[in-house]
Amino acid sequence: MRRYSEAEMRALLLEAARLPDEALERFLRGLRGPVRRVVEELWAVRSHRGQEEPPSTASGEPWRVWLLRAGRGFGKTRAGAEWVWARVREGVAAGAPPRIALVGANIDDVVKVMIEGPGGLKAAALEGEEAKWVASRWRVDFTGGAQAFAFSAERPEKLRGPEHDFAWCDELAKWAHADSTWDNLVLGLRRGERPRVLVTTTPRPIALLRRIRRLEGFVETIGRTRDNPHSAEEFRRAVAETYGGTRLGRQELDGELIEDVAGALWTREGLEGSRLSGTLPRDGMRRVVVGVDPPASVGGDACGIVVCGEGSDGRLWVLADCSVEGMRPEGWARAAAAAAEAWSADRVIAEKNNGGDMVESVLRGAGAYLPVRLVSATRGKAVRAEPVAALFEAGKAGLAGAFPKLEDEMAGITHAGGYEGPGRSPDRADAMVWAMTELARPARAEPRVRSFQAAWISSGAAGSS
Repeated sequence: MRRYSEAEMRALLLEAARLPDEALERFLRGLRGPVRRVVEELWAVRSHRGQEEPPSTASGEPWRVWLLRAGRGFGKTRAGAEWVWARVREGVAAGAPPRIALVGANIDDVVKVMIEGPGGLKAAALEGEEAKWVASRWRVDFTGGAQAFAFSAERPEKLRGPEHDFAWCDELAKWAHADSTWDNLVLGLRRGERPRVLVTTTPRPIALLRRIRRLEGFVETIGRTRDNPHSAEEFRRAVAETYGGTRLGRQELDGELIEDVAGALWTREGLEGSRLSGTLPRDGMRRVVVGVDPPASVGGDACGIVVCGEGSDGRLWVLADCSVEGMRPEGWARAAAAAAEAWSADRVIAEKNNGGDMVESVLRGAGAYLPVRLVSATRGKAVRAEPVAALFEAGKAGLAGAFPKLEDEMAGITHAGGYEGPGRSPDRADAMVWAMTELARPARAEPRVRSFQAAWISSGAAGSS
């Protein structure tokens, strides 16, 4: 059998590096000895520039958060796995094996994509290395003593307490409890000399991504599906022909962060155009209503509590977002009653699907001594929201201040009935829709004008929520 020189082997592998992933794996399967040692250097050959760790932030400072925001098939997962292995090897060599957090949308994604997938940790191991998944402990044991722990964004409380040197977060844009998961993770990144986190995700316009991009020590890599020369050419051509130039294609293939959701009832530009410039009318509000969308369970979704009013000119305004999260019924009921009192509301409108008559009794018990009307959600959220969105579009409704969380939810509701905003459900937006719908109905009695300017100023709506 002919013996190949090292130079010939390198040339052969350089040619192999141009193969699609599946063909390359078939070629490499079973290689041993000197050939395998050359293969171990193949990542440097096969990786493209977008997968390389940036040296620093734009200002030249060491980075703390690296966002790899790219389209499908770019190689985000392999880049994440290689980055984790680099941290493992550095730590083991220095005699300080690191603890690493692996965070995905759910445990199934962590195991099947980040650990055992074709671009995951097991696939990125070199000869003599191992990434052993210990399912009973939700843990990966690396050669040399380093460990990685699997976490799900469905259970953000699991990240309370554990400390880590590094973290790899995958597909953050589809996390169910994005903000609480991120906050718990970051508060535990306090081991080692330089804790860092890598986020690999196809973007969606969620609040957490915008928040991360404003952090100090942030660096970003943006990649497109077609940037990966090792993916199947047929795949790249097919998806480009089908989705190229569309909003979906720009997001899923080009990695663009599209602020407006396709088919959204409210656009970002429309919301900005509806915002009140200056102060509210001096002669006050004809009517004020508090909309309440109770959560389905304790500690689950937020309780939407939004105050809306009808001005003397008949225009409807969002006055305050008093929504609360993680509270028991007594807690959110007190918050709703406090909002009604602060704004001298005429009525509280509350959805009764989650809790029935209990909702009214809880509100009464919290001190809501004013008319409470319970409403049933017999239609989908988007169908209920469409008439209210039409009022905004016609200039008959607007925002009397800045309400970032509420606006993110409004911009995530689509005409097709879907929801692509932050969290699992648009609770704040739903509460706003109930209040606006009530205000759009003819008044039942002679309206009385109230003084509300002080409440508006004290709520902070005049500046930002």
